[in-house]
Amino acid sequence: MSSSSNSPAAASTPTSTVSDAPAVEEHASDGSKLKTFISILRKFIGVADLAAVRFSLPSQLLEPTPNLEYWNYLDSPNAFIAIGTAEDPVDRMLEVLRFWFTKDLKYAKGRPCKPYNSCLGEFFRCNWETEDDAPRIDTKALREPSQPGSGASSVKSAKLSQALGSGGGPAASTVSISQTAVNPAKPVRISYLTEQTSHHPPVSAFYISCPEKGLHARGFDQITAKFTGTSIKVMPGEHNLGIFITVERRNHETYQLKHPAAHLGGFFRGALNVTVGDMAYVTCPETKLKAILRYYDEGWLGRTTNKVEGIIFRYDPENDDKLQINEVPEEDILVRLGGPWKEKIMFAMGSKPLASHPPEEQVTIIDIAPLNVAPKVLPPIEKQLPHESLQLWSEVTKAIHSKQFSRATTVKQELEEAQREKAREREKNGETWQPVFFEQVTDKGGKPELTEKGREVLRRAQVGEWSMDDILE
Repeated sequence: MSSSSNSPAAASTPTSTVSDAPAVEEHASDGSKLKTFISILRKFIGVADLAAVRFSLPSQLLEPTPNLEYWNYLDSPNAFIAIGTAEDPVDRMLEVLRFWFTKDLKYAKGRPCKPYNSCLGEFFRCNWETEDDAPRIDTKALREPSQPGSGASSVKSAKLSQALGSGGGPAASTVSISQTAVNPAKPVRISYLTEQTSHHPPVSAFYISCPEKGLHARGFDQITAKFTGTSIKVMPGEHNLGIFITVERRNHETYQLKHPAAHLGGFFRGALNVTVGDMAYVTCPETKLKAILRYYDEGWLGRTTNKVEGIIFRYDPENDDKLQINEVPEEDILVRLGGPWKEKIMFAMGSKPLASHPPEEQVTIIDIAPLNVAPKVLPPIEKQLPHESLQLWSEVTKAIHSKQFSRATTVKQELEEAQREKAREREKNGETWQPVFFEQVTDKGGKPELTEKGREVLRRAQVGEWSMDDILE
């Protein structure tokens, strides 16, 4: 799910400090905010794509966070840098899935909200610094055929605990990550750059770089959204083909992670929530492995379950026609997994249903409970440019933090009108917009290419250099 437009998002820690504020306006209650939001949404019932409409919300309904700053997939960067560590291709797919289940940590742990819309040409950059502490995934012990007798079972369980490093007995086997440390002792640095490359439709391109681990990821973020009368359905737009992760040290094997549709609901209960009830896919043509994830948003009597079940199986990249779990032959299934995606997900080797495996053969791939969104390392304010997200929206953010919503709305509208004026000027002069850091506005393959300027921004970020001198005049 993407928020290059009007997507819901979970709360994040504000990165701007609030200066001395003058008169404070009355702060609207959450209940009145919801009523106002619903009254606006009702005008758009039946509209095919809310994201394309780009309607402007009053500032009191916004989270004081720029969209490009908020929306990224590195909520748990230590899960990302562990991708490609394992020698076995199945274990590497499990590393990718472990990352997948952390990328929406903000939804599992936070409340839905609405960040600012992005302006054309706006950009955001940051680093993450994290320990290389994700548990190793090595499922060789799990694949060994069980021998008759409890003694053999105990030996297998001991091997598994040793291989996975759980140390907690057969029922405690886990490869879940720990919370990213605020000040890691031996940090691995990840650098991030994103730019709003299109306004109609709203699209942003992003690039994640971790040279130390031989990893990079990229993609376009775009959504379509529709208000059904009770919830907002958010789906990937036509240019959003997912996240493409390339493991350079594994002969550049590339994983495509396709997003499922999601729903923002709870308007009439006064408790907003994000649910997922769709299919997600992860494919790697080089290893001929594919994962299908089936999300369930409702169970018996319409109660939200937030459950997911999935498989890893062998597939033919030239004939990728398996879209449902029940379409995959049993003999091709290598791993089963499942559980509540906002809590804990388990996996087991083989084609048997997950629940049929004894506890010592089930492994926790992710436990959300102890995790929170990792902090970013941001450029110093004096090194940020005027159209960099935190600077561009700084006055709106200050006004919202000080509860001066009228001023925030005025400044926000001035920014939006300035964008419209620039668009009119380009049209008048016959000019075509070109991104600065990416080669394409959009791309049919879903993989944005960096310009030399984009590459230089990431090179400097990798050494902690935030100056834009000689990059942008």
